[in-house]
Amino acid sequence: MPRKFLSGDEAVAEGIRLAQPDVISAYPITPQTVTVERLSEFVANGELESHYMYVESEHSALAAAIGVSAAGARAFTATSSQGLLYMAECLTYASGGRFPIVMMNANRATALPWNIYGDQRDSIALLDHGWIQAYAEDAQEALDLCLMAYKIAEHPDVLTPFMINLDGFALTHTFESVDVPDNKDALDFVGRYEAFNCFSFDEPKNIGYSAGPAYNKYFKYDEHLGMNCALKVIDEVERDFEARFGRSYPGALESYHMEDTELCILTLGSISGLVRECVDIARERGIKLGLVKLRYLRPLPSGQLAQALAGIKALCVLEKDISFGAEGTVFTNIKSVLYDYKIELECFNVIAGLGGDDILPQDIKQIVNTLVDISHNKPYKRLQFLGIDTLQEG
Repeated sequence: MPRKFLSGDEAVAEGIRLAQPDVISAYPITPQTVTVERLSEFVANGELESHYMYVESEHSALAAAIGVSAAGARAFTATSSQGLLYMAECLTYASGGRFPIVMMNANRATALPWNIYGDQRDSIALLDHGWIQAYAEDAQEALDLCLMAYKIAEHPDVLTPFMINLDGFALTHTFESVDVPDNKDALDFVGRYEAFNCFSFDEPKNIGYSAGPAYNKYFKYDEHLGMNCALKVIDEVERDFEARFGRSYPGALESYHMEDTELCILTLGSISGLVRECVDIARERGIKLGLVKLRYLRPLPSGQLAQALAGIKALCVLEKDISFGAEGTVFTNIKSVLYDYKIELECFNVIAGLGGDDILPQDIKQIVNTLVDISHNKPYKRLQFLGIDTLQEG
């Protein structure tokens, strides 16, 4: 298995090259552009046999991918930030139509103010649009997700589009050594696309259908079941991936030093690496701290979360988004799990990294100090903005 020195964007391009989509619909937007540029090069030099469509907008990119999938072919597209928001109308067409499109999103702040740097408000704002959402920590995971995404999305029990999220610049534009599987091994793993929900002259069916009040609920319920089935399929696909390539992944979430912990930080994406290092430092100081890294935010692995968080005293949810007038959306989801599973613990929410703002080791240290204070019954703010000292809550 050769190793290449790749950015996160380039790792995604390599992963998609290996998965061999039939059609790539491309529209550039920072910090995603490098991905579609590399894919265009692969197609031009014969490394990838795929039809490359350079469309006029992000909306058109996803619309084209829907058409491709509806015709029974494997589709890929990529976007970021305002481009993802521009696609919002199409997102529900893709999920409601059960089209297993794979899309890379380079997480980036949304306007206004205009900002090209990375937070996760773009994808998390569209969490309820029916797409599987995975968050890569590094370039290796990004490449591997490209291979697993098609196998998960195209599974007949799932048939749900898949969004691979990479933190803008922090991951898309930083380089690391990445294992790149052999072409044949990768394609043997992914397999050829056997379309289940596509147009056919031999078996005509209605694809762009409408459904009134009496029937709409059945389509939405079926969509919900498909998303829930993805949790089981994710585990199956990851076991297959490990058997073939030797790299293992822990399912929809990763628990790190959670066996004996009293305090926990929960997060997702590239910041998990820094938090993991800070957990090691805290443990050297005798602090029982653990990390839960959400790899998938949809489907939400509620049962696994409940198992990971049971028995701890205090939890911080560290996230790069905010639902204005409420709290971080990830925090809301986690509190729902705690309520459903009757888990009682003290928890607070830290909003950080907005607009690409740095999250530093001393910031994580401060979070750890707050967790320790909470475990000693000291007062704390439920919602905190990193770097902003005061907050008025209604």
